[in-house]
Amino acid sequence: MAYASGDFDSNLAAAAGDDLALREELRNAFFESLGQQIDLLGRSRCDGNWEVAAMRIKGLGTSFHVSELVDLAEEALSGAPGDPAAVRKLSALYNHFAAERFS
Repeated sequence: MAYASGDFDSNLAAAAGDDLALREELRNAFFESLGQQIDLLGRSRCDGNWEVAAMRIKGLGTSFHVSELVDLAEEALSGAPGDPAAVRKLSALYNHFAAERFS
């Protein structure tokens, strides 16, 4: 699974400038928030919770210019709430993205 790391890195660089510590802090905040929202999505037991978690994931993807994340969040929103395939796809992207970023 590929992702547009250039967009993500460019957005972090634009936000943090030459401050590498701030760039790392933003990167960590992104991953922490994404992990929490994917977890909430996976534990959603009603349509409302599913939609809120998916919208938050979409917002993260939009804010950090990660188009694949936006696409998967939209897929979750348009699909059936509680769809384990949507959670698996988001988790796979998260794991792939994290491995690339922290390796």
